[in-house]
Amino acid sequence: MTDKFKQIILEKVAELPKENQEAIRNFDWAKMADEIARKYLSNESQINDVQVETFLVLVGLTDPKYFATYIENGVGTIKEYAENITKEISEKIFTPINNHIIENIKKSEKAKNPKWDQNLGFILSGGDYTNFAERKEPLTSIDSPDTTKTNIPIKPSSEKNKIKLVI
Repeated sequence: MTDKFKQIILEKVAELPKENQEAIRNFDWAKMADEIARKYLSNESQINDVQVETFLVLVGLTDPKYFATYIENGVGTIKEYAENITKEISEKIFTPINNHIIENIKKSEKAKNPKWDQNLGFILSGGDYTNFAERKEPLTSIDSPDTTKTNIPIKPSSEKNKIKLVI
């Protein structure tokens, strides 16, 4: 893996949600992809291409359901090898990282501890997210704005805009 590619990985992973970043950084997926690719391929360029394709799936730039096709066409290998590489990478990289992300999301949701009155307020408001904000003390009459005065501009009337009232 080149230094430039490593830098691109760091930049793209930093753009992901926190849970995804943690899962990808805590898992040595590049080494695992290298080992898997070396089982089926001997060309160093093809091995690097497998790592690139794996990375593109991890950061969401390509669809995982087409991973085997990307390996076959992009890397330039036979269909059987592409399917074997895809199966192993899916089992040893994608599934564990996905499970870790799901686990992190569940942990973070439990930590938020929503209150029943927030949920009820949200439902009754028709989807107003301000019900999830912390409530501050209500405004006192000293703090409240004076609503008796308005600054509505008066538009001069014209003859065209007048309505005639016939009795």
